[in-house]
Amino acid sequence: MAHPFLHWPVFVEVKDLLTLVPPLVGLKGNLEMTLASRLSTAANTGQIDDPREQHRVISSNLALIQVQATVVGLLAAMAALLLGALSRGELDFAKVELLCASSVITAFLAAFALGMLMVCIVMGARKLGVNPDNIATPIAASLGDLITLSILAFISSFFYKHKDSRYLTPLVCVGFMALIPVWVLIARQNPPIMKILKFGWFPIILAMMISSFGGLILNKTISEEQYKGMAIFTPIICGVGGNLVAIQTSRISTYLHMWSTPGVLPLWMKKFWPNPCSTFCTSEINSMSARVLLFLVIPGHLIFLYIIYLVEGHSVPNSKTFVVFYLLAGLIQVTILLYLAEVMARLTWHQALDPDNHCIPYLTGLGDLLGTGLLALCFLISWLLRSEAELDGISEPVSAPP
Repeated sequence: MAHPFLHWPVFVEVKDLLTLVPPLVGLKGNLEMTLASRLSTAANTGQIDDPREQHRVISSNLALIQVQATVVGLLAAMAALLLGALSRGELDFAKVELLCASSVITAFLAAFALGMLMVCIVMGARKLGVNPDNIATPIAASLGDLITLSILAFISSFFYKHKDSRYLTPLVCVGFMALIPVWVLIARQNPPIMKILKFGWFPIILAMMISSFGGLILNKTISEEQYKGMAIFTPIICGVGGNLVAIQTSRISTYLHMWSTPGVLPLWMKKFWPNPCSTFCTSEINSMSARVLLFLVIPGHLIFLYIIYLVEGHSVPNSKTFVVFYLLAGLIQVTILLYLAEVMARLTWHQALDPDNHCIPYLTGLGDLLGTGLLALCFLISWLLRSEAELDGISEPVSAPP
């Protein structure tokens, strides 16, 4: 959970690091979950059964996410600085180098660790005859939060302790940027991956920007009394939403790859804006999986709530009102995301684009923004109702007859 890290001195002193948390954690949706989804689709369609082809697909995919992680890590730091400057009316140049170096290294190391893990999981699932779509993307999402936050906390604390070393952070940034041509050379051996490297930047950069606004909400609310405990719930509501929508998108993508060709939608998926009832209430395979994922929301969040109250009970709201609003927020978030997954998968496939690469970044970014916004609303409503109840409790004895 984010909570223990967010009270370290570096997070207290460098407030823009809080804005950086959702876009960096969201990179698992932009990079690792799209990697897991691509590899799962490749495994399900038999593209990696040949050992030579397997090596080419895996090495080029890993090289691709290292380029994306390095560039997007730097852009995420720039976005956090810009949003911080706009909200405060000033730019703190002393923190620019620390923020950029921390962001680039965190994105790079998290992408490498999770990328290797995804390869092992997809290959293992393929050997065991299990559908990787159901395993790889949720593991990428779950471990992505913990790994990314841990790396960000330790790396930023290291740079904060050595902030007097004049050339340390600029050298780190330049060093990681200098590795980009190496990764590009490795990616060139796979033409479809090279195509993503040339034309696949828009989804991940836009998704990073959407997540940054979620980070701004977290930055603005975390120190306010009425939002006490928000840092604990943010990774959970964002993670659950991103997890479930990534599974659904990956399944729809595999389904389209198996039953159709890019640019041609199956006859029963011709409508770009399907009736929400057809997304959740029919016997069609994607509708059935959407229903199952939606039914997982309440039990999943209840388990997380129970763990949170056991570990952090003193620092989180414990009213039944808050629990009801929180569960409702989680349900609204996932319902919207699952419907948009169906719509976006159809639109991208119609444009002969791969939903694995073009849908998951947008949906996880949107999941971060929706989750953080709805969570802030839950805390605000819960606080307002509690304040009103306290005022009623005070006014009753005052107005009572002598």
